[in-house]
Amino acid sequence: MKIFTLSSREFNQQVSNAKKAAEEGPVYITDRGKPAHVLLTFEAYKKLTGTRRNIQDALAMPDVAEIEFEPERGNVGFRDVDFS
Repeated sequence: MKIFTLSSREFNQQVSNAKKAAEEGPVYITDRGKPAHVLLTFEAYKKLTGTRRNIQDALAMPDVAEIEFEPERGNVGFRDVDFS
């Protein structure tokens, strides 16, 4: 995994190059010579944070019909309302 470093000015002028570099590894963006931000691909971010998939992502998966899903029946209680 390569690590790239760009100044804020370079990043602003070369956003496309920074995005391409992020495919190979993190891109450190410096401000006055000190690391201030890191550019990652979304996949690298999800792997880093351990983000679990949500229901929308799960339903968008191929072969989703093969996943067993039996939600419990909701129990909604009704009560009388006094409008007096």
